[in-house]
Amino acid sequence: LIEDLSFDADPGHTVAIVGPTGAGKTTLVNLVMRFYELNSGKIMLDNRDITDLSRADLRSKVGMVLQDAWLFGGSIMENIRYGRLDATDEEVIAAAKATFVDRFVRALPDGYDTIIDEEGTNVSAGEKQLITIARAFVANPSLLILDEATSSVDTRTELLVQQAMAALRSDRTSFVIAHRLSTIRDADTILVMESGRIVEQGNHEHLLGTQGAYYRLYQSQFAGPAEDVDANPDTAAVPAVAAGATVASDMAPEAKEETE
Repeated sequence: LIEDLSFDADPGHTVAIVGPTGAGKTTLVNLVMRFYELNSGKIMLDNRDITDLSRADLRSKVGMVLQDAWLFGGSIMENIRYGRLDATDEEVIAAAKATFVDRFVRALPDGYDTIIDEEGTNVSAGEKQLITIARAFVANPSLLILDEATSSVDTRTELLVQQAMAALRSDRTSFVIAHRLSTIRDADTILVMESGRIVEQGNHEHLLGTQGAYYRLYQSQFAGPAEDVDANPDTAAVPAVAAGATVASDMAPEAKEETE
């Protein structure tokens, strides 16, 4: 899927990756997490090849918020604490406050002891996503992956989820994969992919100014009736799927993430 992909993610920076459904954005996540291995190239985390780390050690440094929020049968407190099992009640509540979970939990009769059923049908889609963001927050990962984390919520709830994700990304190296370009305007670097290669990279203002692939993608969402990039696949960017990458987290400020 990917050839000649190479980039750096500086400590504390947010790297956004844009492209249509099915082009392999989530493959990047799978490669970084070592759900499967590279055929060639390498991914470096703080100047260490991730294949030199055990999968458990690697994944302990990474927090993920995915498109489909996953909750288990148990209390809201337990669902948030699942991010770090030794977290105190105070740390869980602090994470909930930072990610706007506390606002709706306080209105529930049983508060943080409210039991979520196994299907999560007694909380809204937006509340589910906020709980998973709080779970990632309490885990305090050095590397954060947000994979289309706002795509399952309505536009009204999206702003709240964006604010929660901004709190989560603070001082943390982050990869954000998104269809809605409104969620990645403030990214330090935006990677625009076509046919398995990076065709453009830069921040939002720079890429709009070049009026290239990102500009066309942006126009397809905000200058016309179609909101999904898949509505115009000819002008959409094919996402980043790393054949090799290096990641620098806030744990080692001098390190850089580069994909080779």
